[in-house]
Amino acid sequence: MAPPMSAGEFLDALGAEGLTVVEVGDWRHHNRNHKGPWGPVHGVMIHHTVTRGSARTVEICRDGDPALPGPLCHGVITKDGMVHLVGYGRTNHAGLGDDDVLRAVIAEKGLPPDTEANTDGNRHFYGFECENLGDGEDPWPEAQLEAIVRAAAAVCRRHDWTQRSVIGHREWQPGKVDPRGFSMAWLRRRIEKRLREAGGE
Repeated sequence: MAPPMSAGEFLDALGAEGLTVVEVGDWRHHNRNHKGPWGPVHGVMIHHTVTRGSARTVEICRDGDPALPGPLCHGVITKDGMVHLVGYGRTNHAGLGDDDVLRAVIAEKGLPPDTEANTDGNRHFYGFECENLGDGEDPWPEAQLEAIVRAAAAVCRRHDWTQRSVIGHREWQPGKVDPRGFSMAWLRRRIEKRLREAGGE
């Protein structure tokens, strides 16, 4: 079982991986902890936002809406490769997912099909929302893809996890399609390569 990093440790981990980080408001204390526990943490979840425009994307991910209050993730990775921190603690990003998938993530084994929505993912995963329309046509700039790799690697490195601790929302919750536009197997290979490197710039 891994307790979550402190907000300061999270910020330091991202910086050590060479990322450009933007702190949005009082992100360290912006969370949904009153709705349930945050931790133990077991992995990193990657999403796409179905939005266009970095400023609007960050605003939505920080504030949410009446049906799904923010924050909707810990960090928003915009197309320019910047990581905008919008919350820390429990966030509304993962929702209910498959307990078999969680067990596979904990064991760092291959993922089974996600066929159930019976387990609270907001408690157990760090979440990164990535600016993209999610239509399979909107491009993923290399700067953004590299930032996704480095952000996931930053968390894995601090917790001594492998790339198998990084999953897509579509691998967790039945009916989800995000992130769309690249395969998670491909992303995990890039994260694995990054983790073999020393880390930092």
